[in-house]
Amino acid sequence: MRAIVLLCLLGAALANEYSWNSPGETKDPKTENLCLADQASCGCCLMQKQMWRMEQFFNMSLNELQKGLEKAKAVVNNVRASRSAFSVALTNTRRCEGPFREAKTIVYQYIFVNLGEGYNNRTGIFTVPRSGVYSLALTVYSDSGAPGANLAACANLMVNGRQVAGCSEQNQQDQEDSTTTVMAIQLQAGDKLSVTLPIGCFLCDEQSHYNTFSGFLLYATD
Repeated sequence: MRAIVLLCLLGAALANEYSWNSPGETKDPKTENLCLADQASCGCCLMQKQMWRMEQFFNMSLNELQKGLEKAKAVVNNVRASRSAFSVALTNTRRCEGPFREAKTIVYQYIFVNLGEGYNNRTGIFTVPRSGVYSLALTVYSDSGAPGANLAACANLMVNGRQVAGCSEQNQQDQEDSTTTVMAIQLQAGDKLSVTLPIGCFLCDEQSHYNTFSGFLLYATD
């Protein structure tokens, strides 16, 4: 008996908020009379209608969540696809390179990381895989061999054969010395990065990897 009373009260409450008809639809007197005649059944029907509406709302919310998830996955995949970083050293054995009578591209043979395979350790050239802003760092080191001897640790950073930065430490006071250049630069996909050894300059290295060339993509612009 209590259950019937509860359903009647619930039916009356829901009947005030929901109608049997869609907006603009003409009410059916038979339906209205049925609801008045059997309020218990009316309450059950209204509860079923409310559950159907909640199910619709849930499905809409789920669809929106799925769309958001797909967008997030697309962003993550895009970030993974655009990852590009390299860091290389001149050599892994003790030797010096230069001086030469003409400028020469330095081939860094020891690879720390080459994410995206953009750097070629046979040519010394890094090919930009994706347009964007890149961070580049170049460190040069040399040893003149004896105190008072001429030290010429220098190199130029080139983009498509054009110098964009350089490192230079030339004197007769230091037997050994180093210098570093760090920069952010906007590059286009397909650009060629390299480091050249100017005329008269020479670099020395060993297992400590004093001479390094590194770069990575900060963010894509394409």
